[in-house]
Amino acid sequence: MNLYYPGNYRTDEQLAQMMELEAAGVCLFCPEHLPTFRPIVHKTQHWTVTTNRFPYHGTKLHYLLLPDEHVEDLVDLSPESHVDFWTALRWARDEHGLRYYGLAARNGDCAYTGGTIRHVHVHLLQGDVEDPDHGSVRVRLSSHPRELALRGLDPDEFNPGRP
Repeated sequence: MNLYYPGNYRTDEQLAQMMELEAAGVCLFCPEHLPTFRPIVHKTQHWTVTTNRFPYHGTKLHYLLLPDEHVEDLVDLSPESHVDFWTALRWARDEHGLRYYGLAARNGDCAYTGGTIRHVHVHLLQGDVEDPDHGSVRVRLSSHPRELALRGLDPDEFNPGRP
């Protein structure tokens, strides 16, 4: 199984980075690689908070909360990581004085969740409601590999040269 799922990329830059990392066998969300690719905003014992390089349209704040453990489902994290998640989330809420925010997490096979990386993470989102042109923040939480099959692509293969 690959580390990245190309069927759900949102920008060409994101796809190019995914392909490069896949070829190198590097999970950019694992602690040994993360500092190379993302600024670390805060670190707890088991979680790292970072900004999203590809934030969702309409967000004022888009953090990623990343567990140190490389798993695909939140329930597979250690009990210590489960407890420490709340510490990381509380830090982000308090640090930014958030009175409202949303959380999103995809668990399991990216071909069905709308995700792009097989390392579970939690999106912390705050919409930019002060923007007069603000629209709702949309998070893709499902997909189907048949979308790629209809384009003649194998969901678990990187083949960016094809349409």
